[in-house]
Amino acid sequence: MNKTSIVRNIFDAKRIVVKIGSSLLVDTNTGLLRTTWLRALAQDIKRFRDRGQEIIIVSSGAVALGRNYLDIHSPELRLEEKQAAAAAGMVRLAHAYQEAFESYKITIAQILLTRDDSENRRRYLNARSTLMTLLELGSIPLINENDTVATEEIRFGDNDRLAARVGAMISADLLILLSDIDGLYSSDPNKNSNAKLVPEVSDITMEIESMAGEAQSNLSSGGMVTKILAAKECLAAGCSMLIAKGSEVNPLLAIENEAKCTWFRPNGTPYTARKKWIASTLKPIGSFVVDMGAINALKKGKSLLPAGVISIIGEFQRGDSIAIETTEGIEIGRGLSAYSSNDAQLIMGHKSREIYEILGYHGRDEFIHRDDLVINKDI
Repeated sequence: MNKTSIVRNIFDAKRIVVKIGSSLLVDTNTGLLRTTWLRALAQDIKRFRDRGQEIIIVSSGAVALGRNYLDIHSPELRLEEKQAAAAAGMVRLAHAYQEAFESYKITIAQILLTRDDSENRRRYLNARSTLMTLLELGSIPLINENDTVATEEIRFGDNDRLAARVGAMISADLLILLSDIDGLYSSDPNKNSNAKLVPEVSDITMEIESMAGEAQSNLSSGGMVTKILAAKECLAAGCSMLIAKGSEVNPLLAIENEAKCTWFRPNGTPYTARKKWIASTLKPIGSFVVDMGAINALKKGKSLLPAGVISIIGEFQRGDSIAIETTEGIEIGRGLSAYSSNDAQLIMGHKSREIYEILGYHGRDEFIHRDDLVINKDI
């Protein structure tokens, strides 16, 4: 991929997740924060924001900072030691980001996640809602795995896969993995001087997986294997992914200036991937029966409002897949409900402005937002 293509793809991305590895953020010899590097990264991100792009940061470094602060020198940390180091380091990590972005008047909001937050439907929806609200408010979410409470069973284990899961959660256009290596090679460049950089990947084949090499003794230490796993999740979600070396100052600017990197390019977009997921993967567990006014609005690409629903079938929770049916029982579409069946029963047939008076809280104006909705083409 040439320089023009790289710049165009970065510029075209509206929502970008940037993942930062510990070795970039924390000096491995001293255990201290690389403040000059972080300030330069903030400068890069400010430039992205000035172009109207939304940025989410997934950052390692809490454990590395914390173990230095707590004077823990063991080469391999027990889970409880890692949790203690994370608790001490998270405070310092968040403060460091806040200071780096303060001069640009950019607010940072920290969010700690575990794997369960992306796999439990209720927690997934709450996490996604918080992230989207922070972006609407102009803040940059700063995400890390919640090592202080995560057990082995609910840990991501590495921030590459956490970043990919976050990208899928918020329908990001691009995930940039800033690493200590400048991309995927045909073989280990440290062992083979003839190894070639792979500039672009559109499908994770067995050949691509073999290029990542053997998994390290503990996947939580990251490496190319976890980056390929992250790429699989990104491509399935319609999100592009880029691996680039991040050690030099202003690493994002370096990528735009033709630094070596590997692009992973999906066949679709986050929007089409999400629509496909709603249409073909999720099984509806309830139905909204709608009137002709709602049908006509849906044909025009509108959201489904409570006023257009005349009956509700089944019991369901917020975020569940719901079929949209005519009074004759014909399914015309499906989507993700913004309300549980109990609350939906109370507000169906009412105007959106009446929701607060009926339920006592400010919910969504629509039963199913158009972004969470797929309508059959032949209605």
